[in-house]
Amino acid sequence: MDRPDLRKPLLVDRFGRGIDYVRLSVTSRCNLRCVYCMREEHSNESVSFDELQYDDICRILDVLKVSGIRKIRLTGGEPLLRGDILNIVRYAKTEKRFERVVLTTNGVLLERHIQRLLEEGIDGINISLDTFDVERYREITRRSSLKEVLRSLQCLFDDAVQLDLKINVVMLKGINGFELPDFVELTRNWPVTVRFMELMPFDDHQIWRTGRFMGAGMVYDMLREHYPELESLRGKATEHFSFSLPEYAGTIAIIPAFTRNFCSQCNRLRITSSGKIISCLYSGQHVDLLDALHNGSCNGELVDLLGRAVAAKPRDGRNASDGNHRTSMAEIGG
Repeated sequence: MDRPDLRKPLLVDRFGRGIDYVRLSVTSRCNLRCVYCMREEHSNESVSFDELQYDDICRILDVLKVSGIRKIRLTGGEPLLRGDILNIVRYAKTEKRFERVVLTTNGVLLERHIQRLLEEGIDGINISLDTFDVERYREITRRSSLKEVLRSLQCLFDDAVQLDLKINVVMLKGINGFELPDFVELTRNWPVTVRFMELMPFDDHQIWRTGRFMGAGMVYDMLREHYPELESLRGKATEHFSFSLPEYAGTIAIIPAFTRNFCSQCNRLRITSSGKIISCLYSGQHVDLLDALHNGSCNGELVDLLGRAVAAKPRDGRNASDGNHRTSMAEIGG
């Protein structure tokens, strides 16, 4: 008799896609106001009334673990604004033993947390950074925090070489395109992946229609122009377009987040900081966990809600869009 495949996902949607990855937003608060994400007037309350509490997050992690989820990405907003973020990492990595627990951050507060995050077993960190220029950084983020981000990045290079470290660069035509070689050169001496990402239309109606979109093809042409020796690598999922340079320690990826449809490979769910399960970026639909968490529902009932969200995943999110998709990435955890 064949032995069961213990690696087979427990959650499988109607189209045979196994779901084993969840992006869990732990807060919608952020200390930046990037023009491709959040307006300046976005609420900056210390804690939203419907933000998931620590016990809520632990129960969600319990349910995700028994449902076969293997990878957790903690996002925001800015997750390091939570005072209990280290406890959350510890619970996910040490108590629940997820295979991978990673964090996406803007890096402003990262320096003070790096050592503790390493001690708690974090597997990877993605830093969002779109420029090395002080004035340009202020233009994009509406804040003056570049020096803090660069210190955090240097600390990671110096002390966290075992981490899966990625730098996410949103490419904006006429704003930061000419800095592409500066980002590539980070991969010369450090085993970092620099990911050049397309702008997405979830920008709270700020910049999408201003001609700043820079497609993956244009980014690729720029890479080839500066680095004709670029070598293609076999990537996976969103990093399908991956490259290396001879004798460089790191790698480069282009993320065609808008122009290429990744639906056929989608293995993820998103859970917002207010407890909504989102199965597709382009759908306005969600399954609410928060009420169930607070009305005495058992974990089995929460598992059922998770299954309902998986069952609702469309075959092709963009084609199935109801026209009411979210306006800001801050609503869905990046």
